[in-house]
Formats: sequence, C-alpha cells, structure tokens
Amino acid sequence: MNESNIDWILAIACFLAGIGIGALFYHLLNANVARNQKVRQRLAQTELELNQVKDSLNDHFAKAADLAAGIQRQSGELEQHLLQGADRFVDDLKLKRRLHGDREDDADEVDAPQVPRDYADGQQGTLAEDYGVRQRQASQETVTPPPRY
Repeated sequence: MNESNIDWILAIACFLAGIGIGALFYHLLNANVARNQKVRQRLAQTELELNQVKDSLNDHFAKAADLAAGIQRQSGELEQHLLQGADRFVDDLKLKRRLHGDREDDADEVDAPQVPRDYADGQQGTLAEDYGVRQRQASQETVTPPPRY
C-alpha cells in the first residue's frame, strides 16, 4: 500500500473513534442531566405536597379556633341562662350567692397559703440579710458595706 493511503485510513479511523468517544461522553452526561431533572421534578412535587399540607393545617387550626370560640360563647350563654333561672326559681339565699360566684363566706373558712420560709416563727433563717454578720460595737466606726451586684 501506499503511504498516502495509510494516512487517509488512519485519519478516518481517528475521526470515527472521536465520534464514538464523543457519543459515549454525550450519553453519560445526558444520563446525569436526566437524573437531575427527575430529582428536580420530585423536589417540586414534594414542595407542592408540603404547601398543601401547610394550607390544610392552617385551615384546621382556624376552624378549631372558631369552634372553641363558639363553645366559649355558648357556655357563657348557658351560664347566663342558669343564673336567670336561679334568680327566678331559687329561694335559698346561700345557693343564690354560690351560683352568682359570691364566695365571701367561703374565703373566711379557707386559709390563704403562706409563702415558704427557711426559719421558724420568731427567728431569722439563712436567707435573712444579716445572717452570719457579726454585730458591731458602738465604739467601732461605721464602715460602709461594699456594693452589691
């Protein structure tokens, strides 16, 4: 064969190999693009579902708040109706006071809870301001205590 024919055959073979390698890279890169497109589509669908769930949750809580307000309103109306009926039909004065919420006589019977202390009556405990401080004698000069922070 001629040397010029070998150059042409080698050039055509390299050209065909380049086309094959290019097609292979194109196929591999497009596979990633298609996969990325599917992931983006799935992400968009998930965001849509999340927004739908948020909207339904907002509607649910709005309706629950409306129903709770209705229950409060109805309980107030029921209480007013019972008080009006008690005023009309009950003759017992103590029962009327109890129904109207006047608890003056009940307050005398029940002692109010006291604040817990760290000492017994007549003594000072460890939380007192002067606990552990020695008493100064009159002959010593009065020294100002350091500032408290």
